[in-house]
Amino acid sequence: MPFVSIGGVTLHHRYRPGTGNACPIIFMNSLGTDFRIWDEIVSLLGDEMPTLVYDKRGHGLSDIGGVSSIDDHVDDLCGLVDHFGLAKVVLCGLSVGGLIAQGFHARRPESVEALILSDTAHKIGTADSWNTRIATVESKGIQEIADAVLKLWFTPAFHAERSADLDGCWNMLTRQPLAGYIGTCA
Repeated sequence: MPFVSIGGVTLHHRYRPGTGNACPIIFMNSLGTDFRIWDEIVSLLGDEMPTLVYDKRGHGLSDIGGVSSIDDHVDDLCGLVDHFGLAKVVLCGLSVGGLIAQGFHARRPESVEALILSDTAHKIGTADSWNTRIATVESKGIQEIADAVLKLWFTPAFHAERSADLDGCWNMLTRQPLAGYIGTCA
């Protein structure tokens, strides 16, 4: 399993340099998920396309690290880009991953070939909505919100027809480190 230390935080990643000359695509996942959500997409891109997926701090197999703002995640992404010597990248961010992509672009626009932003915005939620979620998760665990989150992530047809996949996503969400989940919410 590949790991790299960026600014004292160990990040789990999978980098495929690709066999062609295409600009690398970096995939950033949503809150409560790990980089496995990109596996099918990355495999469809084939061996020619360079790709990087990683578990942001506090998620998957990466260190929890201290998270006080999106800038902490942007710092990690900058470190990964520098570690792999990537001059230009395409950033694909889902939800909070999109916030990280936007933060990277604001900091290093010359390094971004393109942005692919999915289910994101320049700001997601309000301080009150995030503080309510944090309080619930701190007192009752991620399991308390998991069913509601999965209803937002997936269509009713997905819920009805893909119960094993839904169970796997529930497991992934509820097994995230509590401190990492809460830190990213904050």
